[in-house]
Amino acid sequence: MSDSSAIDSVTLEVTRNAAAAVCEEMNANLIRTGYSPNIKERRDCSCALFDADAEMIAQAENMPVHLGSMPFSVRAAVDRFPRESLNPGDAILLNDPFYGGAHLPDLTLVTPVYHDGELIAFTANRAHHADVGGSHAGSVSADSTEIYQEGLRIPPVKLFEGGDPNDAVFEMILSNVRTPDERRGDLRAQEAANETGRRRFGELADRYGADKLGVALEEIKNYSERRMRSEIESLPDGEYSFEDVLDDDGAGNVDLPIEVTLTIDGDEILVDFTGTADQTAGPVNAVFAVTASATYYAVRCVTDPEIPPNHGCYRPITIEAPEQSIVNPDPPAAVVGGNLETSQRVTDVVLGAFAEVVPEKVVAGSQGTMNNVTFGGEDPRSDEPYAFYETQGGGFGGRAGKDGLDGVHVHMSNTMNTPAEVLETAYPLRVARYELREDSGGAGEFRGGLGLRRDITVRDHTATFSLLADRQTHRPYGLLGGTDGDSGSAVRIDPDGDTERLPQKSTHSLPPGTTVSIRTPGAGGYGDPTARSKAAIERDLRTEKLSIGHARDLYGDAVIDEITGSDTDAVSDGGQSDE
Repeated sequence: MSDSSAIDSVTLEVTRNAAAAVCEEMNANLIRTGYSPNIKERRDCSCALFDADAEMIAQAENMPVHLGSMPFSVRAAVDRFPRESLNPGDAILLNDPFYGGAHLPDLTLVTPVYHDGELIAFTANRAHHADVGGSHAGSVSADSTEIYQEGLRIPPVKLFEGGDPNDAVFEMILSNVRTPDERRGDLRAQEAANETGRRRFGELADRYGADKLGVALEEIKNYSERRMRSEIESLPDGEYSFEDVLDDDGAGNVDLPIEVTLTIDGDEILVDFTGTADQTAGPVNAVFAVTASATYYAVRCVTDPEIPPNHGCYRPITIEAPEQSIVNPDPPAAVVGGNLETSQRVTDVVLGAFAEVVPEKVVAGSQGTMNNVTFGGEDPRSDEPYAFYETQGGGFGGRAGKDGLDGVHVHMSNTMNTPAEVLETAYPLRVARYELREDSGGAGEFRGGLGLRRDITVRDHTATFSLLADRQTHRPYGLLGGTDGDSGSAVRIDPDGDTERLPQKSTHSLPPGTTVSIRTPGAGGYGDPTARSKAAIERDLRTEKLSIGHARDLYGDAVIDEITGSDTDAVSDGGQSDE
């Protein structure tokens, strides 16, 4: 522990906010200079600042699944390149999930920061690249059974040395991807973001001096730790358990359990995943860094999200994840979906366990999947390869006092969508339909959020399509009497109108004119549906979030007749069928 008396409270607060501002400016620069729509439009990237001991001190709060796991990558980078092997202008690149990464498309860049010749900090960012090689365009393959099929695996290497690019490393990466120009541009954007952070943090060191700034950074972590311990201590001691399942792994294994027991003891919490399924053949294995990231996120949500996120606020949290399980696999396990799908279910079960003790601080089950979609092929407009990747929003769970949000990315995914105009300009694809799914939110005193329907049509070429999703069998759970949200689905619509439901983890070749319709899950409701106000029901009917028929099933003819005055034409009967 540092001597907090060595730093006054005003300087502490100024430096804490300044560190956070450095991260926000890094993130803005990364988004502004990125090449791919996945970074520029969807903002599938995150930035953070670490002290000289490689402990996180601040972050730009974008992608929870990135931010909780990035410290493991930074630690792996510094272990591989200790300070005596580093120089100003160096930058270390890695994406290996078994070195603290998330999955192979997430590339992390770590840059040392120097002041008067002394290493005082590290800037770091992580960006999801739309393709890093592998068996299918987009590098999010639903049928992979080992990590070697998922793309180029990069251990910690120097991408820049003394400010100069390592041409051999660049050449190795760009020779293994389908879209090298886009990858080069996104890597350069990552470099620019870290350089922004290096300059801004250097200005802080100039202002306060490296020694005083180092004391402030340590006290920032201690401050977060004290606040987190106080929050945990306010919870009743005891053991609280919850279990949920992944629908399947895409390789024939179904109903994969994820179990958790929370033990609250004073100002510390133990999160134990004993009982969780063994690692599996399909790509749903979540490396420990991802499991930790989801756990940290859930604990922060339930305690106090305003606690500054840094190494200190994680100190009171201990995580036990069985080795060779889907929450802590051994290589060469396939892991691309562990980052994407299993991380969501880890969040679901940790929040579900907290619901036993503080239900007023917990949301009902949200959509629980990222609905990963990739298209790839040769763009007929340029005769060049393309790779398109995005995740789809869905329902956010109802919670005490408020309905859930409709059609949003939830929990571990905090990205935006790809606007239809951008998608259709950048890729040989067309958005044929995009809307909320009426009746998909679970009923409750506070309704669960609605899922989405997004139909994408292949234009003038044959495309490879890969889907990696979940919650199409087991629905998002309701809380305190609320009903479950609707499950998701995916449907192939051929040019002649024939339809086929697609497995939720599968890869397909799509001829020109084929449409894929992604219908994402709604969310669970919160509280007894009979306690829902008539005004809220009327609003749902008027805004076509609830159909008359479904409303009558939920609340009875008498209630609906009172709301509508027995005139069913007074409100819409919907019409947004999933057919």
